[in-house]
Amino acid sequence: MQQAIDKKLLASLLALASVVELRDPYTGGHLWRVGNFCKLLAHKAGLDAETAFMAAIGGFLHDLGKIGVPDAILRKAGRLTDAEYAVIKIHPVMGAELLRDHPLADTVVDAVLHHHERPDGTGYPDGLPGDRAPLVARLVGIADAFDAMTSSRSYRPGMSIERAIAILREERGRQFDAWLVDAFVAVHDTDGELEHIVGYSDHGRKLVTCPNCGPIITVPRSKGDGDTIYCRNCGAEFRLHRHDDGFDVEQVGVAPDPSVLRPIPETDVFTEFVDIAPRPKSSFFLGRISAIVGLGPADVASR
Repeated sequence: MQQAIDKKLLASLLALASVVELRDPYTGGHLWRVGNFCKLLAHKAGLDAETAFMAAIGGFLHDLGKIGVPDAILRKAGRLTDAEYAVIKIHPVMGAELLRDHPLADTVVDAVLHHHERPDGTGYPDGLPGDRAPLVARLVGIADAFDAMTSSRSYRPGMSIERAIAILREERGRQFDAWLVDAFVAVHDTDGELEHIVGYSDHGRKLVTCPNCGPIITVPRSKGDGDTIYCRNCGAEFRLHRHDDGFDVEQVGVAPDPSVLRPIPETDVFTEFVDIAPRPKSSFFLGRISAIVGLGPADVASR
């Protein structure tokens, strides 16, 4: 990166990614979690601040191309057919196409286009073997797969952190970059940071499961004990009740108006990623990022 990041432009791009995520009622918080996993992994691997920033932003934007995947496939409860999986596999290319003429494309396109590549050369879209996939894409690939494994989806429940870590170890050097897997395992074994991200959509905001239809419900910062919230999948209205470090929900009715179910990006979530953007030394050149602010203490890869 040789030019300063326009933070308003970056925020608009992250907002678009948030809206794409809201299409799937099971993936709430996925982008926030992947971005945070990338940040933790980059630091543990000893990478520079610019790479950590690019990985975190790439993690938030990696699924941008799913805007081109039909709902019937994206939200399918059962296993995908080969034809359906072929459609899913277009999302990295679709995302790169959407970014092609964007001013920030150079910052994020590597992560968007190549996060499903594999060291054994069987990944997509280009089958890049070994370390030929860009470094930020290899970081995002591990973070994305780990979140997919530990999150419940329409087609299977999430697994434990320990089981997901075991699979990363098993796939070390085959599906995932070996030294980055070692660094990610170290985040778990020595830092204990993953527990503050898995199952959350924001700091201290645990995911809530809809008791009616199963998808998760994210609880924005603007909501607290006694407030109402809606399941965008079935339209049920719930009252939140604070319980330990999360919330229980009590159904009190149904959505009074379809407008309350519209997808609204949670600005606070992606603003924190915008805030870690590099600051320029002058109006033309970037300075070093002084610090990256931490955001919080049976398929292996996601669809």
